[in-house]
Amino acid sequence: CRERRKRAGGDQQGDAMFRLGRAAICLRTFSAKCLNSAGNFSRRSMTTGKKKEILLQVHEEANCGIAEIQFNRPHAKNSLGKVFVDELYETLDILRYNEKVRVVIIKSHVKGVFCAGADLKERAQMTNSQAVHFVQRLRNLMDGVASLPMPTIAAIEGYALGGGLELALACDLRVAVSSAKMGLIETTRGLFPGAGGSQRLPRCIGVGRAKELIFTGRQIDGQEAYSIGLVNHVVPQNEKGDAAYQRALALAEETVPRVSVMSSFDWYYWQDNFFALSKS
Repeated sequence: CRERRKRAGGDQQGDAMFRLGRAAICLRTFSAKCLNSAGNFSRRSMTTGKKKEILLQVHEEANCGIAEIQFNRPHAKNSLGKVFVDELYETLDILRYNEKVRVVIIKSHVKGVFCAGADLKERAQMTNSQAVHFVQRLRNLMDGVASLPMPTIAAIEGYALGGGLELALACDLRVAVSSAKMGLIETTRGLFPGAGGSQRLPRCIGVGRAKELIFTGRQIDGQEAYSIGLVNHVVPQNEKGDAAYQRALALAEETVPRVSVMSSFDWYYWQDNFFALSKS
């Protein structure tokens, strides 16, 4: 009987691995179909009928291996609304199984703002249970950014507040212009950072400084953010208004050849060990 149960358990495990492998193949095929010849995201692959709030562009030729996620919700300053979050989830799923992408830049398509945080107008229309569920979705979204199997770089040109800063903190690297404004401002509204910021900020700048920024809800500019280690690079804004993006692009181009020699397994192993050390 024991031998029979062992064989049955082995067969079930084998079937599960087979189904998982088939699912991965399907997702890779799906991601390939969703990208058109220009490297842009196919319109049919995401929510149709409305202007896209998340744009995806995959660079070709000289910049091969670099993808951009662009926030495109100008009327709400790229705030984290339901459609925005849904489209960002879909985009992350596509990138996760695109083996040609080596580095992802996350930026705004709207001048003067990276992401203004949660959409409080939408939040006001939610019941308590809906609000709890949505905050959990935001937390999972940030984890999804952090777990992408390639380095991510946030290019912060303007405001990155509340959930917007939490999103930037979920990236591996951050580049900001000196005039950018950043802060976990939830406490000024009687709330608390609920999408991972209270964990990721201390890892980035230390517990004491993180507590101060969270307790006061203070906003800091790009120069101060660089001085405390919140961003990796700070640059003066240029006339075109894309200085942070240009620096992020140069950083991505420098990173692609190095990342190309690492397998996804190597990258996951490095991330897991790095965060284990940072927590100790």
